[in-house]
Amino acid sequence: MKYHAIDNQLFIANRKNFTSQMKPNSLAVFNSNDIYPVSADSTLPFEQHRDIFYLSGVDQEESILVLFPDCPKEKHREILFLRETNEKIAIWEGEKLTKDAAYQTSGIKTVYWLQDMEKIMFELMTQCDTVYINTNEHYRSSVETETREDRFTKWLKNKYPAHSVAKSNPILQRLRSVKNDIELELIQTACNITEKGFRRVLNFVKPNVWEYEIEAEFIHEFLMNRSRKFAYTPIIAAGNNANVLHYIENNKQCKAGDLILLDVGAEYANYSSDMTRTIPVSGKFTKRQKEVYNAVLRVKNDATKLLVPGTDWAEYHVEVGKLMTSELLGLKLLDKADVKNENPDWPAYKKYFMHGTSHHLGLDTHDYGILTEPMQPNMVFTVEPGIYIPAEGFGIRLEDDVVIQKKGEPFNLMRNIPIEADAIEDLMNSK
Repeated sequence: MKYHAIDNQLFIANRKNFTSQMKPNSLAVFNSNDIYPVSADSTLPFEQHRDIFYLSGVDQEESILVLFPDCPKEKHREILFLRETNEKIAIWEGEKLTKDAAYQTSGIKTVYWLQDMEKIMFELMTQCDTVYINTNEHYRSSVETETREDRFTKWLKNKYPAHSVAKSNPILQRLRSVKNDIELELIQTACNITEKGFRRVLNFVKPNVWEYEIEAEFIHEFLMNRSRKFAYTPIIAAGNNANVLHYIENNKQCKAGDLILLDVGAEYANYSSDMTRTIPVSGKFTKRQKEVYNAVLRVKNDATKLLVPGTDWAEYHVEVGKLMTSELLGLKLLDKADVKNENPDWPAYKKYFMHGTSHHLGLDTHDYGILTEPMQPNMVFTVEPGIYIPAEGFGIRLEDDVVIQKKGEPFNLMRNIPIEADAIEDLMNSK
C-alpha cells in the first residue's frame, strides 16, 4: 500500500464497539470485495470493502473476518481467514499478508488460511444462535452486481438454514458515521493532499488549457503524496459544463472568460476527501461571476454554522433553502412572486440549486449515516451549495469538509484550501 501503516488500535476499538452491540451468542461475518474483470485477463484495480477494512485494516482480496464475542473458545472470538501466500504468489502478484503481518495490521491473533474456512465455520455455527450478515443499505445504493458478500451470505443461509439472521449494517451505519481521532487524522491527510493538488492547479490553469490536463495535474500531485487515486471520479467542468451536476467527461477546452468548477478529492488509506472550488480560467472573475460566487460562499459559511449536535437532517436542508432563496432574490434570479407561488415539494430556489447541501464523509465519499437521527460530535460532513445558471454560461459550487464539534462551529478540515475569490485571483496571478 502507498499509505503509511495505520495504528491497529483503530481497528481494535472498532471491533469492540461493534461486538458490544451484537445479540447474545451471535456471530458476524465480513467479506472482502471481489476483483472485478474487464475482459480477457484484465481486471479493475482492487478496492477493499470498507466494512472489513473498518473492522480489521486488512486491505487485500479473498479475506474474511469473523467476530464471535461469546465463543466458548477464546481464540475464536476474532478470526481472520486469508488467502495463503507463497513464493509464487509473491513473485507474480507481490507479497500478501502473512499471519504475523495480519496480526500486526489488525490486532487479531487468530489467523487461518482461507482453505480452512468451511471446516472452522462448521464448528462455530454449532456454537452460535444468530448470524449477522453484511448487507448494503446505504440510502444511495443501487447495485446490480452480485458481490462476494452476497455469494457468501447465500452459501451460509443455505448450509445453516436453522440459524436466526440479523443485519450488521444498522450497527455499522451508526458506528462509521462517528469518527475517532485516528480516522479524523486520516481524513485530514486526504484533505491536505487535495490542497496540494489545488494549489498546483492554480499555478497551471490558463486560457485554452484542456479539462483533462487539469485532471492530470491533480492526479500527479496526489500520487506524489501517497494517495492511490481520486476519492471519486473527478469533475473538471468549464463554462456550461458546470451546469451538468455529474459531468465527468473532462474533455473540453477551457476558454478565456470561463469559470471552471473543480469537484475533486484525494483518497488516503481508503478515506475520502471531497472538495469543490470554482476558479476563473483567465485568473480574474467578472463582476457578475464574483457576485454569484460570493453569494454561494455566504450560503456555505452560514450553512456550516448550522451543523451542530442535535441538528435534524431534514430541517437543516429547509434552513439552507431559506438562505439560498435570500441570495437568489438578491441576485435577481428569483423575485418575490416566484417564492410566494412556489411548490412546497420543489421550492423556487431549486431551479438554481437542485441538489443537497451536505452528506456524510469518511471511508466512502457518501459515507454511512442514518439521516433520520440527530447529528453528533465527530461526524464529518461536506457543505456544498451551488448556483447553476445555464443562461449565463456558468455554474458555481463551493465545498468544504467539516467535523461537528461538541460546542461551537464545526472544524473545517479544508481551512487551508483557498476559497475567497480575491485569494484565488491573487494566487492565480502570482506566477
